[in-house]
Amino acid sequence: MTTVPTPSQIASLDDERLEQLAVGWRAQALRGDRRANGLAHAFEVERRRRLRESQLLQLDPLEPIAPRKAWWKFW
Repeated sequence: MTTVPTPSQIASLDDERLEQLAVGWRAQALRGDRRANGLAHAFEVERRRRLRESQLLQLDPLEPIAPRKAWWKFW
């Protein structure tokens, strides 16, 4: 990608391609390319967002917790 991708273009990438781009741009950023730093960050943010959503889907739904009775007695 030679142009700066839009958020919709980043969101349309599959996970494997997104990871490849993030790693590639991060390597360029570590070599001193300032523009690459922003691009690598954008790809990494999207990866974290997807990972967080997939982890949330694995959680069981919360059941309502009954109010607890106080273990002490008020005078």
